[in-house]
Amino acid sequence: MSNVPVNNGRRRFLTAATAVVGGAGVVGAAVPFIASWNPSARAKAAGAPVEVNVGKMQPGQLIRAEWRGKPVYIVRRSDKTLEELPKHDNRLRDPSSEEPQQPDYAANPYRSIKPEYLVALGVCTHLGCAPTHHNGDFGEFVEGVPNGFFCPCHGSTYDMAGRVFQNVPAPLNLMVPEHSFVNDNTILIGVGQGEA
Repeated sequence: MSNVPVNNGRRRFLTAATAVVGGAGVVGAAVPFIASWNPSARAKAAGAPVEVNVGKMQPGQLIRAEWRGKPVYIVRRSDKTLEELPKHDNRLRDPSSEEPQQPDYAANPYRSIKPEYLVALGVCTHLGCAPTHHNGDFGEFVEGVPNGFFCPCHGSTYDMAGRVFQNVPAPLNLMVPEHSFVNDNTILIGVGQGEA
């Protein structure tokens, strides 16, 4: 046996340093493992559901989201906008949405689950351009209609239910993707109502 005195301070320091380095190693190994649980960019592009918070949206406001590599427009419609929708039905190509451009639960005059929220792909049904949302100045494209969507590429026009007007290149209403409400403030795009 050696008569060298034991340095307890050094022993505690080495024990603590080893524990810290070991803990950092565990965290370093765990981060990539836990990150692998999230859907990859490829899975998201292939259709993984996307959650959108609409809790702070104001009437007339549009939020853009991306799902399957395409833009999704979410618009909170005002009561006045909802009242105006049936007033121009006679100027629409498919006012009753008879073409299958929306899920069954959105086959109503508003083309939505909740009347105040329109959820539609922001893709023109003519050649796939991106229509622009016009809130209050849409009358310059369609007389007497204050709000809607205008496709600047070829002049197609849609109302605030995503329904296409007559005498424009677009043949169909905007597509309404599968979606559902997780709660009053969250829309889940990619999962239909009743499927979540």
